[in-house]
Amino acid sequence: MQTNFFRQIAKLNLTGDLQITLRQTTENSFVLSVLLNNEQCGDEARKLIPPLNLRGTAEELDNGFFENISIPLQTASGLMVDMESFMKQVEEAKKKSAMEKEKYDKEKKEKEAKDKKYKDALQKAENLEKEGKYKEAWSVLPKASEYPDYAENIRKKQDEYERHFAPSLFSENPTENLTETQI
Repeated sequence: MQTNFFRQIAKLNLTGDLQITLRQTTENSFVLSVLLNNEQCGDEARKLIPPLNLRGTAEELDNGFFENISIPLQTASGLMVDMESFMKQVEEAKKKSAMEKEKYDKEKKEKEAKDKKYKDALQKAENLEKEGKYKEAWSVLPKASEYPDYAENIRKKQDEYERHFAPSLFSENPTENLTETQI
């Protein structure tokens, strides 16, 4: 007698190990337990999927076996494959998240260092201004192109220091930029 049992199992296209246990309960009755186990699935929730239990006579199990197990086993198989895929995506997201945090921390440190450099240069310029060294103060100011967030402030300081340089030929009041000793 030829059977196509294994061909029909293969047609189910299940991922994992199929465990089938048959136990005779009475003279004519059996309990058939079918469990799909996918060790490749890293999610422990896979262990919560219960076995499929069928009860009946040998003839009933012969006639309805594949009709009763096909959909539940394919669903369980797909679920475990999806769970594994999900776990891999979670791991990938964790890696990327760590990389993003590292990138953010690096950018934050670079910004802090750049801000410190700006503040140091501004402080040096203000100290030179107090000494009346306006040209030197102007020259130590940071470049507006390097610090776009502070560009307006840098330009104001430059204009302020430039007022103390030689008078402008283009100002409306030529004596406006002259100090009292120059008048």
